[in-house]
Amino acid sequence: AREEGCCKVTLEVLERNAAAQALYAKLGYGDVVPNEALGRTLHWDKKL
Repeated sequence: AREEGCCKVTLEVLERNAAAQALYAKLGYGDVVPNEALGRTLHWDKKL
């Protein structure tokens, strides 16, 4: 992604998926933002 000029990566996860959220946090993703347009999903960002 960096080589393509991207400044961040965003992952989407269901709010109830605690295992995925724990993994994303461990990998350095943060700035969690609820995506109300799609229902119970969260967007996790990681700056590159």
